[in-house]
Amino acid sequence: MPTVTVAVPADRSAFMTTPWQERYAQRTQRMTSSAIRELLKLTARPDIISFAGGLPAPELFPVDEIRRAADELLRREGHKALQYSTTEGYPPLREMIVRHMARYGIMVGLENVLITTGSQEALDLIGKVLINPGDRILTETPSYLGAIQAFNMYGAEYVTVPIDDDGLITEHLEEALRTGPKFMYVLPNFQNPAGVTLSRARRQEVVRIGDQYGIPIIEDDPYGQLRYEGQHITPLVVLDAEMHNEHRNGHAYRGNVIYLSTFSKTLAPGLRLGWVVAPEQVVLRMVQAKQGTDLHSSTFDQMLAYEVAKGGFLDQHIRTLRQVYHRRRDVMLAALERAFPDPALGVRWTRPQGGLFLWVTLPPGTDTSEVLIDAVKEKVAFVPGESFHPGGGGKNTMRLNFSNATEEQIETGIAGLGRAITRRLRRAQEVTAREAQPA
Repeated sequence: MPTVTVAVPADRSAFMTTPWQERYAQRTQRMTSSAIRELLKLTARPDIISFAGGLPAPELFPVDEIRRAADELLRREGHKALQYSTTEGYPPLREMIVRHMARYGIMVGLENVLITTGSQEALDLIGKVLINPGDRILTETPSYLGAIQAFNMYGAEYVTVPIDDDGLITEHLEEALRTGPKFMYVLPNFQNPAGVTLSRARRQEVVRIGDQYGIPIIEDDPYGQLRYEGQHITPLVVLDAEMHNEHRNGHAYRGNVIYLSTFSKTLAPGLRLGWVVAPEQVVLRMVQAKQGTDLHSSTFDQMLAYEVAKGGFLDQHIRTLRQVYHRRRDVMLAALERAFPDPALGVRWTRPQGGLFLWVTLPPGTDTSEVLIDAVKEKVAFVPGESFHPGGGGKNTMRLNFSNATEEQIETGIAGLGRAITRRLRRAQEVTAREAQPA
């Protein structure tokens, strides 16, 4: 047998100089770090009051209930809970979701429900099975940063429709749909980032026009159960079914709307459990895509969530969340009235009826990334709004979260943020005044 000689460099560090940047897939050129995740790293200091992340209140996590449920689950079905499972998800949990959604008029079967590793995986799976490079996606502007990040990975382009206090402005929708988007992505309830809710009349228009143009809708609804005031508004998925079942008994799932939701905001984000409602053939494709990603979401987490939620505990827990977040929203709104510059100067904010966020707009020409520098000096942080605009713009906007801070922190933090904004606007006025003076 011939001898094979391999030349080994004297300097073994030569093995460590692989130019990895030349080996990355082309799709990575569209990958960016989440502005929120990066910001959370910078503002993780204990002396910073952060309104940046969309974090639930950790003191409200049902730790004792989860501990008891975990003990019972491991005692009774430990070998099953620690084993591989089906990609579609734990059947009792899916059945519970089907029953729960029926309360809101979403009438589907087990075959329409897929459990995902948080709703973020659901967005990624939608990108995998629906988006080709260059496909246009219609979104609100601003829109959820996590969805933009997921869709970017698959080469999406965007056509955007602005929002106001009643959500997506449907007068602009038909013109946008003429560009031929692959689907619409909409957050109708307490939208992230703006906190606004799509009115019933506009929901009907979205469904009607989407049907007219043959454009499906992705309805992302992570916050729908966290309503603090006003009446529940019928989901898009139900309105779509009603429109095509006017003369029938009941409203069977039609399938032009894919519905997403999650346990992250109502139980605990650390469980990483969300779900998709989609036509059976779409679920099959998403199952195939998911098998190449993680095989299935955690068996233990799914069985644990079911063990905790069954018997009515989750309904009771959600009522507690509503009460606490309602109060924190009210405290933030009152603090904004006291501490922020006069609205006559062009400062305004939304007044959400639920959810976790509100949205602040500063005068045109203001850059909230620069405001953030001043705010951190005041020991307070927020998310600048530019990254929520897939079509660009939004430099004068910011997102504030009110669920994670205590009432005292909200009072202190908004006061500091108000001082930072006031200083920034005053400096801008001084510059404008100097430029207006004759040479």
